[in-house]
Amino acid sequence: MTLGWNDPTAAPTTTVLLRHGDTRLSPEHRFSGSRDVPLSASGARQAKAAACHLATGAPIDAVVSSPLQRAVATADIAARELALTAVIDDDLRETDFGEWDGFTLAEIEQRWPEAAAVWRRDPEQAPPGGESFAATAHRVDRACDRLLRDHGGQTVLVVSHVTPIKILLCRALGVPLGTLYRLYLGSACINEIQWHGRGFAAVHRVNDTSHLP
Repeated sequence: MTLGWNDPTAAPTTTVLLRHGDTRLSPEHRFSGSRDVPLSASGARQAKAAACHLATGAPIDAVVSSPLQRAVATADIAARELALTAVIDDDLRETDFGEWDGFTLAEIEQRWPEAAAVWRRDPEQAPPGGESFAATAHRVDRACDRLLRDHGGQTVLVVSHVTPIKILLCRALGVPLGTLYRLYLGSACINEIQWHGRGFAAVHRVNDTSHLP
C-alpha cells in the first residue's frame, strides 16, 4: 500500500459498501455472525431507503453480496432498484462468532471475561468455537482482490456486514487491522472506496446513514 497523496489519472474501481438492514437482534446489539437471521420489517425499510438513495446517485454496474440471508435480502432490494442481479461471494460473510452468537457484548464479558478481554484488543484472538478478525480479513482480502480484478474501472455495490466492511476500510486506509475496533457502522450505512490499482485507495464515505428515515 502506497502511503501519502497520489493523483491517479486512470478510472478507479469504486466499491460502495452497504451494510445490511436490521434483524431482530440488531436493536439490542446482539452478535449475529454466522447465525443466518432474516431482515426485520424495519431492516427491510432501511434496505429500501438505501436502495432508493443509491438509485439516484452515480451509476452502479454490479451488485455483490454476502451469502447470509440478511445481506442477500438487502442486496436483492437494491438490485431491483438498480435493474441488476445480485451475485454471491461467500468470502463476504460475517465473522463466525462461535459460542458468542446471539449474546450482547455485556453478556459475553460476564460469561467469558478473560476471552472477551483478549478478543477486544487482539485481531488474532477468536471467540470460543469461532473465527478471529485476522482469519476473516484473509478471506475478505480474497474477495476484494476478485472485485478489483473482475470489475476494473466499474462501480460495484457490495452488500455485507460490519466486520468485512471495516476490514475493507482498513485495507483502503493502509492502517493496522486493529483499527477496526475504533470504527462504528450503523445498520444500512453506506461507505465508499475508490481503488486505483493495487497501490492507492481513497475513502470517500464512512457510515453514511443520511438516507434513513
